[in-house]
Amino acid sequence: MTGNVLTTLRSTVRRPAALPGWSSIRGRMAIVLAVPTCLLLALIGLGVADRAADWSTARGTEAHVGVLLRAQGLVREVQRERGLTNGLLGGEDGYRDDVVAQRGRTDEARDALRAALDEEGGALPDAAVSALRAADVPLGALTATREDVDAGTADRAATLRTYTKAVTALVDAESAGAPDGDRRIAQGVQALQALARATEAVALERGSLNGVFAAGRFRSGEYLDFTEVRATRVAALGQFRQLVGEHEESALDDAFATAAARRVAGYEARAERGADGSALAVAPARWWADMTILVDDLHAVQRDVGDDVRARAADAGSAATRQLGGFLALGALILGVAVALAVFSARSITRPLGALADEADAVAGRRLPEAVRRIQEADPDLPPAEDGAAERTRLPGGAREISRLAAALRNVEDTAVGLAAQQAVLRRTSTESLASLGRRNQSLLNRQLGLITTLESQELDPDALAELFELDHLATRMRRNAESLLVLAGEESPARSWKGTVAVADVVRSAVSEVEQYRRVAAVDIQQCGVRGHCVAELSHLLAELVENALMFSPPKQPVEVYGWRDGAEYCLAVVDRGIGMTPERMAESNRVLSGKGESLHAAPTRFLGHHVVGALAARLGAQVELRPTQGTGVTAYVALPATLIQESTSTAVVRG
Repeated sequence: MTGNVLTTLRSTVRRPAALPGWSSIRGRMAIVLAVPTCLLLALIGLGVADRAADWSTARGTEAHVGVLLRAQGLVREVQRERGLTNGLLGGEDGYRDDVVAQRGRTDEARDALRAALDEEGGALPDAAVSALRAADVPLGALTATREDVDAGTADRAATLRTYTKAVTALVDAESAGAPDGDRRIAQGVQALQALARATEAVALERGSLNGVFAAGRFRSGEYLDFTEVRATRVAALGQFRQLVGEHEESALDDAFATAAARRVAGYEARAERGADGSALAVAPARWWADMTILVDDLHAVQRDVGDDVRARAADAGSAATRQLGGFLALGALILGVAVALAVFSARSITRPLGALADEADAVAGRRLPEAVRRIQEADPDLPPAEDGAAERTRLPGGAREISRLAAALRNVEDTAVGLAAQQAVLRRTSTESLASLGRRNQSLLNRQLGLITTLESQELDPDALAELFELDHLATRMRRNAESLLVLAGEESPARSWKGTVAVADVVRSAVSEVEQYRRVAAVDIQQCGVRGHCVAELSHLLAELVENALMFSPPKQPVEVYGWRDGAEYCLAVVDRGIGMTPERMAESNRVLSGKGESLHAAPTRFLGHHVVGALAARLGAQVELRPTQGTGVTAYVALPATLIQESTSTAVVRG
């Protein structure tokens, strides 16, 4: 079967070379250019998307500015109606016919804006359409205001606020959905909006002072409103000047340089002198006529700025359309060339590479794991087994790179197997060294403990005896560390067993004596029970590791408590600390280690080796150890001893520390 496959591969790859370099993978990939082509097409796609976005933004801006100009037309009519109505309410009855005529023009402008929204709303941002339709609500309130004006029951200040609210809603709606594409276009729209706010301030000043001049003086609060309106106008005009060029700024200066504008400045100066409520001798008709000229000039500047923005948007849309067509044509050409080259070269490349991929899958999925497992499980005293190199498939290929790649793959396999063998020997040597060191330390420490015990029995000086006790405690802790080395190495420590049974309280005391800060440990509530002697040493070691861990991660003056109770056939112990606690993720990982399901000891951080010691001891004893959060803060370690390790107590007494 293998011979047939090799024959088929040879028949498919041995073809006359049509182009220079066709016999090598490098030459074929240089012809195909798959990756550069894909990258180039991706760049073209980004360019197409960018040009399409510019085109869409330009169309939306053009439509947006058109609707804004319609909205400004409505704003202008509402402003005129507001000023005439305020003058009428101020006592100038000559405005009555003008007010009626102006109402008709306002309604016509409102209907024109509605029609523009219905016609061009699809090209506008949703936020702009929603804001403009919402601005129609305050305009509807003008009907009731007009009726109150005709009936003579309208308050001049309240009426002015109603009209101003409608105008403000329209001006604010113009700011919604502003385009953020081309910087110059965006600045033009912002300038148009700033000029709209300035024009509204001028128109509001026209309407409010029209009523003041008709009444002959400022009423309560009207002068303050006048100063606020002028401050708003100055701020808006300042923003406009920052956003526009010299041409637009010159047009604005021309609007404020007319004779009417200069007369308006004189009327404003007179109004400033009437801040104390004194009489103002200004003819409302003159004020209205000159101020209307200024407002109309500002609206003309608005139209010029809007037309300029629309022209820029149209130019940007045309440029985006041309560039979009060029990108699409270039992308189609590149795609066609790439497809032709790919079809031409694919057959002579994919088959040899497919055979090599099958070889790599066999190495990664079967041969290498089997070789590593065989080395790790082999007896160190027996000679190493054959690695099966003779059974490897010889891969054919018409290109030099395929043969080199196959050889490199086999070198990787041989190197990985060699490293696995070295790691197995290294781990075995390390484990044996740890075990030997642990046994030596344990033997020396046992002799040292015996000598210390002899000295303690002979010493009469209390101070010297206390120092011997401290030395005894230190040696006991060192012996536990030596036994931990044996546990981590998987070795059985020399037996320290007791005949019969030992009380759980004594086991707990033995464990506490093997930690440094034993004075902070309290055996709070331990129900009496007997532990079989053969497991006392390992259970004491397990509890000492848990207690030391609790002491390490709790405040220096906070005690660690130990509890013990019967739970059916089992006996449970709990080591409770109220320290910094553990995150749920870290606690889950620790519990996996304690149950023997966590990460390997060789990959564990050295600061968590105690958990591996506890897990190994628990496995030997057949006990279960689990960490849980302590109520409040801290961690509680629960140890469940099986029935085979305990013996029924003949007394129900409870040991309390």
